[in-house]
Amino acid sequence: MTADLLSLVDIEAAHQRIKSNIVRTPLIYHEPFSQRFGAKLHFKAENLQHVGAFKARGALNAVLMLDDATASQGVVTHSSGNHAAALARAAKVREISAHVVMPDNSAKNKIAAVRSYGIEPIFCEPDAESREETAEKVRLETGATLVHPYDDPHVMAGQGTVGLEILEQLPNVETIIVPVGGGGLLAGILTAVKSSRSDIKVIAAEPELADDTARSLRSGQREDPLRYDTVADGLRTPVGENTFPIIRRLVDDIILVSEGEIRSAMRAMAVSARLVVEPSGAVGFAALASAHERFAGQQVAMVLTGGNLDFGDYQLGHDVGENV
Repeated sequence: MTADLLSLVDIEAAHQRIKSNIVRTPLIYHEPFSQRFGAKLHFKAENLQHVGAFKARGALNAVLMLDDATASQGVVTHSSGNHAAALARAAKVREISAHVVMPDNSAKNKIAAVRSYGIEPIFCEPDAESREETAEKVRLETGATLVHPYDDPHVMAGQGTVGLEILEQLPNVETIIVPVGGGGLLAGILTAVKSSRSDIKVIAAEPELADDTARSLRSGQREDPLRYDTVADGLRTPVGENTFPIIRRLVDDIILVSEGEIRSAMRAMAVSARLVVEPSGAVGFAALASAHERFAGQQVAMVLTGGNLDFGDYQLGHDVGENV
């Protein structure tokens, strides 16, 4: 990966390109949680974004970047859900075809979201190799352009617009907490924030059962996932070849959280903050709750990455406030 793969200029251009077709999501200050944890807590509510997730940004930027001849051949991706729906929506905005490969254990509501755009998912085995092989087969058969869910620089630039908005909405922010799976959102936010405000700490949050980024940071090279069964289905993907060098260079730290902590965070957000977040979207709050002493007195922004929760699939734990 070259040093200029992703820059602040790319992210600023992406924001201008997509802003009329995305939601400028609110950054919500939550007083009760702030009092409970001793920090000023602000939620970047990407659960209120189109398709219910930040993925709408990156997919749209990548699709709008295609020239007309390339776009006419359509697009293809592989995704456990949110990027799948995001690409389907982006293709509809651009009025082109889309092919979506999904693991056969994808959440039912996320499959339904793709179908709502008139696209029937192509199912594969629930592992990275099967996803990539199936998407490549479709690409060769159709001539469609692959829009990778996180390792595409245009996707990363679109996701980085979350960071730009946080800086505008909370100029005195001191720490930003970002869930990490493939790393597109984290790499984008790191580039947007650290390019102009190196003093701001950016902390990654990751499930213990999907800890490949944490292990990669320890070893200095990309490590493969060891399992794919965390409740945070959006974070089951391996950290990317393009995203990892950015993360390794710029991230300040990473916090691992348990499955119980994720479920408790989901419940706390719904009950106390009146915000519905899916497991992946709650990982950042779970990280703060588990290590709240280190954020004492700080202005903290955390990204609620998505809100596509099928309540029938989860048994939510106790409120995190009962565990601190």
